[in-house]
Amino acid sequence: MSTPQAPISSGFGAASTAAHVVQGIDLTGRVAIVTGGYSGIGLVTARTLASAGAKVIVPARNQAKASERLKPYPELRLESLDLMEPASVDRFADQFLASGRALHILINNAGVMAPPLARNSLGYESQFATNHLGHFQLAMRLWPALQRANGARVVAVSSRGHILGGVDFDDWNFDRREYDPWTAYGQSKTANALFSVQLDRLGIGSGVRAFAVHPGGVITDLVRHMKTEDLQATGFVDERGEPIIDPEKNMKTPEQGAATSVWCATSSQLDGMGGVYCENCDIAIAVPADSTEMLGVRPWAIDPDFAERLWSLSERLTETLHAR
Repeated sequence: MSTPQAPISSGFGAASTAAHVVQGIDLTGRVAIVTGGYSGIGLVTARTLASAGAKVIVPARNQAKASERLKPYPELRLESLDLMEPASVDRFADQFLASGRALHILINNAGVMAPPLARNSLGYESQFATNHLGHFQLAMRLWPALQRANGARVVAVSSRGHILGGVDFDDWNFDRREYDPWTAYGQSKTANALFSVQLDRLGIGSGVRAFAVHPGGVITDLVRHMKTEDLQATGFVDERGEPIIDPEKNMKTPEQGAATSVWCATSSQLDGMGGVYCENCDIAIAVPADSTEMLGVRPWAIDPDFAERLWSLSERLTETLHAR
């Protein structure tokens, strides 16, 4: 049964932190993977899951940078993974599957935002390849381990950026239209949300549930391709370049930004639910396509027909079999 795209009055809110939502939850014996879990929201997410007893693996492309960031957190295990390159995804998945372990929590957190045009070794545009296809392939390759958990959760970190547009199925790779970094970003974030819709539909029979998350506006390494003046123009940083924190206006700390991912991954309030887009530690409201609201999910990011179409495209591009 599909879960309604409507709030459930969780008792948490925009200012809730990851530590807050995990209070009283015991993850001892659980295994979690948090992509990009060495900085920003991902690091807080990984640390919080570990603090509740989970064994947490942090796959990262830049091993030197990640190793330095994780030095204070020996409880987090660093491994190598480049989401932009399919061969690297396969190597990581093969290594994990060889261990025979179950995977209870997969948080697809890593991503890039609005870089100049770049393509991977297969010619795929970098934001679609990293933010969506790499995570799609990872989840599919790890499917046996997710099934083994008998109750796994997959969390796709999407963004309010999905309002920038849906997936262009006729030219998702910018082969014919001019590349625009923000259009590409919005497409990839919509893809994250649609991924969770279809994964949940296919996984429900195996006890695998999926959620998409808008973490809120958090100033992290993700903004590295933005100029200082452009950041200031968004209203998220002050004249000194320091983040402005006002969670009710979608301006959050990393601890607040990680809260919804942790809530979706661990909360018993979501037992028996899935396939929904969440924000502020609750299921988000569905809003019309022309809505001017700051929050809420647009129809093209939760449309089941679009989700199925994207799934078929993703299978073809990654040559993986769908979850059964």
